Amino acid sequence: MGQLYIFENMQISDLKILFFDIGGVLLSNGWGHESRLLAAEKFGLDYKEMDQLHNFIFNVYEIGSINLDQYLDTVIFNHPRDFVREDFKEFMYAQSVELPGMLAWLKEWKKDCGFRIISINNEGKELNDYRVQKFKLHTCFDAFISSCEVKMRKPDPRIFELAMGIAQATPSQCVYFDDRIMFANMAKNLGLRAYQHTSFESTKAILEQLKQEKFDPIAPA
Repeated sequence: MGQLYIFENMQISDLKILFFDIGGVLLSNGWGHESRLLAAEKFGLDYKEMDQLHNFIFNVYEIGSINLDQYLDTVIFNHPRDFVREDFKEFMYAQSVELPGMLAWLKEWKKDCGFRIISINNEGKELNDYRVQKFKLHTCFDAFISSCEVKMRKPDPRIFELAMGIAQATPSQCVYFDDRIMFANMAKNLGLRAYQHTSFESTKAILEQLKQEKFDPIAPA
């Protein structure tokens, strides 16, 4: 089961916001290490050089300071290539896939769960927009706190504080799910109830318990 942080004085019935990461929880990472390795193999790239350049500039892309073309100019098209930009972009977008179970289930569960659900995710704008549209994430989330739009990224504590401000919720009214323990710990340090997502089944069980306790707070755990 995912790692659980319990706050002794918290009442489940007071919870009103569920914050979720997207990559690693609902979808694959948009442009992770594995995808870049595949790109290097498919397009005949020097992975070591590509990875070094990526690490220098990707955070700048994720906070919306540059666009995808500027990222690609630095990391991929810094040399003449025998492939075109649009083919590489198409490959990048194709790396986003739905993870088994979680997203489809959450879309249905949200219909009567009694919580608002908001994303807090690190993503560059073009990839973020593609993923929201491709996987119809509007049917799952009430709002998106995406790094490319708010100009800050996890683990910056300000992105969590901004998300709570937008939701008009206190830390004790919020729950956060992320596959990365560092980000879950940051949320915990700010007073949110935080869970590390490790599998569909474990997160599903946590959410079902939260829903049950919200609507029937005296029911046995």
